Amino acid sequence: MTDQTATLLAILGMAAVTFGCRISGLLLGARFRPAGRLRAAFDAIPPAVLTAVIAPTVLVTGWAETLAAAATIAVAFRAPMLATIVTGVFAVVVLRHGLG
Repeated sequence: MTDQTATLLAILGMAAVTFGCRISGLLLGARFRPAGRLRAAFDAIPPAVLTAVIAPTVLVTGWAETLAAAATIAVAFRAPMLATIVTGVFAVVVLRHGLG
């Protein structure tokens, strides 16, 4: 078996596993309706994943990103989503330019 064949088989295998995971989620979601604490746990997954993705960038990259995140969080409590996004982008651009 050549390297190209092994690579192609690995890619096809990964694609099949990914497709299987996604389609099983759709099929289970159509038949399974969680309630109570399980529902609350499922509802907490998206913000937890978003926090896990954003927190390292906010805390490690520098003061401009940290201050921009703080401004964005403050606006998020009062403004609609679009205003929050615009505030975050504007704040990071201005702070990166100002703080270097």
